[in-house]
Amino acid sequence: MLKSSQLVQQFAKEYAKFTPANFKLERALVVTKLSRYEFEQLRHPGLSKEQLEQKLRNRGTDVEMVLYLHNLHKDFERRIVQSFQNVGCEVKLASRLEFRSSLSKEVMRWADVIVPVGGDGTFLLSAGRASPLFALSQQKTPIVGFNSDPLHSEGRLMLPKYFSENPSDAVSRIKSGDFKWMHRSRVRTTLLGSNGKIPESTDLFRHTEVKMEQVTTQPEVLDPEMASKYKAKMKRILPYLALNEVFIGEHLSARVSHLQLVLDHQDVVNKTKCSGLCVSTGTGSTSWHTSINRITSRDVDALLRSLPNSDSEDVLRLRENTEEIAQRYNQGLLFPPDDPRLCYSIREQICVGVWPSPKTFKERDFVQSVFVKSHCIDANLVIDGSISYPFNDGAKALLEIYPEDALLTIALD
Repeated sequence: MLKSSQLVQQFAKEYAKFTPANFKLERALVVTKLSRYEFEQLRHPGLSKEQLEQKLRNRGTDVEMVLYLHNLHKDFERRIVQSFQNVGCEVKLASRLEFRSSLSKEVMRWADVIVPVGGDGTFLLSAGRASPLFALSQQKTPIVGFNSDPLHSEGRLMLPKYFSENPSDAVSRIKSGDFKWMHRSRVRTTLLGSNGKIPESTDLFRHTEVKMEQVTTQPEVLDPEMASKYKAKMKRILPYLALNEVFIGEHLSARVSHLQLVLDHQDVVNKTKCSGLCVSTGTGSTSWHTSINRITSRDVDALLRSLPNSDSEDVLRLRENTEEIAQRYNQGLLFPPDDPRLCYSIREQICVGVWPSPKTFKERDFVQSVFVKSHCIDANLVIDGSISYPFNDGAKALLEIYPEDALLTIALD
């Protein structure tokens, strides 16, 4: 597996001629989020505007705020489209639902840049469609995102908040080549089994049990060593790459997830009962990865008070800086977006009796690959909180990062 510096060098060689200065911006695909109001319209297609609003009021929904945020987003969406048109760019607009359809394949080939407008969820959706499973020899379509509501969302994957107020500045810089490429590693998921079949997936972005279109990837015969090690005959790569993380766990969060893990193809089988497994990239380290592993100033204070010398001058001085200590620890959880490593985190691992096995199994660590076998009852393998595959007793998956799978993004900060 390549180290981070080697990964950067490989991409630098690949894009030696595809520099920001040589980037030609002529066609932009703007992918816009589905507002809460639009979502309610989809849920109640037979109602008029007045009937829908009355239904929402009867339910207790703050209709005025829903409409305000919807109009705010639509106004910003129009500003983004106009900004690209002002620099002579042809623009096509697609909603999140349309981007899920087969139309996206044709538009993907047409666009010079993909522009998610909304929040991180819209960016992740776009990333899942952008240059999936490319070879290094193929040019990728870059992505640059705009946060349509920086007052109510962080939008870590989007451009800095300044550009939400000044989108035309960002578009002008992109048009003139005044930006940098950023390559974000993504997780490739390979299912292992006896027949190479991929189970049906579910589109969680629609908030309903809508089955995804099945993108065909050909099954391959496992080499003898892998077949013997993981007791499988075939492998099949899932057609969606994870920019943030892959999560594996029981569908019902109150139920214990029973999993087996093999790290970096070692001979040790690690057995755990927990609330699920989160395997994160550097991009995802600012998201769920940090939420799972972060500590608070209260945690730090409780640890310091538990020390035998808790009343000493040194410890009392540390207790005055618990917020800073917690922030430093949490900052240390982050790692670079182009890092070729994975970081797995076991959520709420059971640590009594025989669990985990072996006792030396770490609840979090950096690895190059993670093999997972399920002993769950009603579990899912979820890619970026968006695409869900059933992952029940006997299901096997291999999670890895490959340089050619990296997402090409535009950075202005």
